[in-house]
Amino acid sequence: MSENLAAALLLTLLAGSATGIGSLISYIVPRPDMRYLSLSLGFASGVMIYVAFVDLFCGSREVAGLAYSNLFFITGVLLMYILDHAVPHIHINGQADAHCSTLYRSSIMSAIGIAIHNLPEGMAVALVSLSDIHLGVPIALAIAIHNIPEGIACSVPFYCATNKRGRSCLISFAAGMTEPLGAVLALLLLYPFLNQWILSAALALVSGIMVFICIDELIPIANRYGSEHLTNLGIIAGFAVMMIGLVLMEVP
Repeated sequence: MSENLAAALLLTLLAGSATGIGSLISYIVPRPDMRYLSLSLGFASGVMIYVAFVDLFCGSREVAGLAYSNLFFITGVLLMYILDHAVPHIHINGQADAHCSTLYRSSIMSAIGIAIHNLPEGMAVALVSLSDIHLGVPIALAIAIHNIPEGIACSVPFYCATNKRGRSCLISFAAGMTEPLGAVLALLLLYPFLNQWILSAALALVSGIMVFICIDELIPIANRYGSEHLTNLGIIAGFAVMMIGLVLMEVP
């Protein structure tokens, strides 16, 4: 596990920086193709759901047992549910507010909300990567895809309110940097005590976090701003890619 430590931190850093990429895309491409967004978010959901159930939860069950795996899975879901209600954050708005000056406060609150929501996502990427770096890479990619529209949602209202493009990109990027911070916190808290059982229990918790993110954020956003058929196609593609990838990983 220790040999994956640096790679786990690097993957969370790359995933978190995707919010900054999202803010840049919002200026380079003023009207992004929502069909592509729908397909991409569906694909990210397929990757995360497949890995959460087929690999993380099943692997956790083999070591921690079904009862403990179920307990930690539902704990992960409930933690994200409580966090989502305690610190709500906005998504892509689709239309500009006619009174942009009123967006300043909401843009700051959105950045804070996204930053807090990124903490458990960083923990998830780090723990999965620590367990198996081959799984950490697609999960980090899926989280990065998820972070791009969040970066757009974070930077556009601030830019509209202040007309300061550089600062809006900086705020969006800073919100994403809590993702590697979450990874560092997870490793500091768990790494000294980490054994196979604790890691397996943590992965069951992570699988609950990942499934909630897909159900609560990725799939609804993809359906709202794109096409349900494209979203479903993306989910199926995510399933297929991870299914083939996991099979190839087991081939000697």
